[in-house]
Amino acid sequence: QVQLVESGGGLVQAGGSLRLACVPSAKIFRLPVMAWYRQAAGMQRELVAASTHGGRTKYGDSVKDRVAISRDNWKNTVYLQMNSLSVEDTGVYYCYGGGTLDDPQGYWGQGTQVTVSG
Repeated sequence: QVQLVESGGGLVQAGGSLRLACVPSAKIFRLPVMAWYRQAAGMQRELVAASTHGGRTKYGDSVKDRVAISRDNWKNTVYLQMNSLSVEDTGVYYCYGGGTLDDPQGYWGQGTQVTVSG
């Protein structure tokens, strides 16, 4: 099955920035919804940002004003710009794409580790 591939994670100091990217491993039709989730150690997976139908975006409350999601129009390539990072942002970041945010047939990436040192 086609997977999404994340890149751009790494180690960054508190207050720094990172830009994550996500691309499919093979050509597929356009995915209407793409999003970024994250999971910290011992915590549940949470939505960070989503690009939804009609070009709308939504963000998790914990990252408001610090994160921006963007995508290439009609391409299954999505980015996540993160600024003013704190240790609470540490975790594995996963890229998702599908017809909806809860599509059981959606595509997932393996995740990219983001570690913020304080």
